[in-house]
Amino acid sequence: MNISARTEYAIRALLSLTSAQLAGTTTVSAESLANAQGLPKKFLEAILLDLKRGGLVISRRGSSGGYQLNGQASEITLGSVVRAVDGPLAEVRGARPQDAAYDGDARHLPVVWVALRASIRQVLDEVTLLDVMTGELPEHVSALADQPDAWRNR
Repeated sequence: MNISARTEYAIRALLSLTSAQLAGTTTVSAESLANAQGLPKKFLEAILLDLKRGGLVISRRGSSGGYQLNGQASEITLGSVVRAVDGPLAEVRGARPQDAAYDGDARHLPVVWVALRASIRQVLDEVTLLDVMTGELPEHVSALADQPDAWRNR
């Protein structure tokens, strides 16, 4: 799986909004978010628009305007962020894994693609912004990261 800059920046900005939410701050400007995370402001503004379209943030105009989470950080999953900025979690040449079809020796390959998507969902759809903020990740996610070879390149 390739995690795009758009997804990484979106999650980092949302973590800043999570921090603001926990501190009781109502809105945070795009410029403040960009500065806090060291992100390019114009690129972040485009990402924030995707997050708004995806229903993850709301914006307010005016001198005290900015962005805030549209809901609680404990309910916004990383999977929903990926889908909002980059689309489906797993695709095979632009199609959904269950729509892949092969003949002959590769006929069982769609099962692998669907299983891959299911494993990605088990992490991204079960980890929330609050989990990342606090470091209190679901046990099965921590167990995956604790595997002996998890941090080694292959």
